[in-house]
Amino acid sequence: PMLYAIVTEDVDQSLPLRLANREAHLARLRELDSQGCLVLAGPMPAIDSENPGEAGFTGSLIVAEFESLAAAKSWADADPYTLGGVTKKYSVKPYKKVLPTE
Repeated sequence: PMLYAIVTEDVDQSLPLRLANREAHLARLRELDSQGCLVLAGPMPAIDSENPGEAGFTGSLIVAEFESLAAAKSWADADPYTLGGVTKKYSVKPYKKVLPTE
């Protein structure tokens, strides 16, 4: 297994779709976390604020361990944000963590 970065880009005005699919999306991330595979996950606010309110988000970044690039892409394909129309497009790339060391 190795790490993969999943970078998503939201459709315009994605906030209602995000809210509708958020719990299912978080459940899948919690599953990765419970398996010890999740490095980080979170959304990218549309404005320079941790709590963007109605401005919403422009996408997300997930870094997690998968068995292969194909497995990471398959996971992204099945994400509730992908299936629920939040995600306009995404990329999945191998990722090598260098710092910080743990």
